[in-house]
Amino acid sequence: MTGMKKSLPAAALVMVMLLSLLAGCGQAPASASANAASAAKSAVQAQAYIDGSAVQDADISEEAVALDVMPAIFDLTPVASGRLVGRSGKASIDYSNTTDGYVMAKFSAASQKKIKAQVKGPSGTVYTYNLTAGASDWTTFPLSDGNGSYTVSVYENTSGTKYYTVVSVSFSVTLKDEFAPFLRPNQYVNYAANAANTIAKAAELTKGLTDPLDKVKAVYQFVVTTLTYDRAKAASVQSGYLPVLDTVLAAKTGICFDYAALMTAMLRSQGVPCKLVVGYVGNAYHAWISVWSAKTGWVNAAIYFDGNTWQRMDPTFASSAKQSAAIMQYIGDGSHYTAKYLY
Repeated sequence: MTGMKKSLPAAALVMVMLLSLLAGCGQAPASASANAASAAKSAVQAQAYIDGSAVQDADISEEAVALDVMPAIFDLTPVASGRLVGRSGKASIDYSNTTDGYVMAKFSAASQKKIKAQVKGPSGTVYTYNLTAGASDWTTFPLSDGNGSYTVSVYENTSGTKYYTVVSVSFSVTLKDEFAPFLRPNQYVNYAANAANTIAKAAELTKGLTDPLDKVKAVYQFVVTTLTYDRAKAASVQSGYLPVLDTVLAAKTGICFDYAALMTAMLRSQGVPCKLVVGYVGNAYHAWISVWSAKTGWVNAAIYFDGNTWQRMDPTFASSAKQSAAIMQYIGDGSHYTAKYLY
């Protein structure tokens, strides 16, 4: 086996390792043309239900599972203030605190149908989320596009991929702080619930550190040296999966979504702006992170210090490949990454 590896060209070895790591991380499209067709279909579907009448049918596909000077620190706990609320007999959307970078929704009625929420911002990207019927608690969604006009809707399934609008609201956003959407908890990075141990671990890892890049380094090293990639979970994970942070921390294993959500939550809880990014690495659906500091601005992938400069880094690949030189070189090249959603 060792001899075989030595006979492979370096580029081929990198690709073999990459394909192995990507297996099961997300649902990969069959081809680039399939990607384009799927994107076109999604765009047509989004137009059909977002720009239509107040009550209409919608066709919603299931989302694949992805696998120095600090900004002002403020109260990060999302609250449904009740000042601005869109309601129907089944669901509510609280958009009282959009200047703080989030909107909240809940579907309080009983239903055996699938319930979805969608957020469409000024970029035109449509974010689709799952909601639980009969919920008493609010679910938080980030306003990832920043300033501009948004439409937020809650849908109930009728049949197949067809949905009808239960309630919808439109509003304009001017953020108090540009980092607000990427500091607070939300449905995908929920460090407001079942995450006490995650927050405590982040505080332990960053104790005495003030530079945000030092905090990133400490959290990054912990994640990539502690967690292992769960191939069985990657092969069986279903659409709608959400990481429970303390469960991931305790298990010390997970898929790319778990790695990214855990690291994002740790950094946000320490006041470091961090984006959980979902998109493609090559043709595979994947999750990684981007972080911000006054020294670097946004770095569009997780970062590590190579002794001279801060470089792009992906915590899933680095951990799974035990930080091999070949994989480090591949994932250090941002051209392999295509972002689709920011959470």
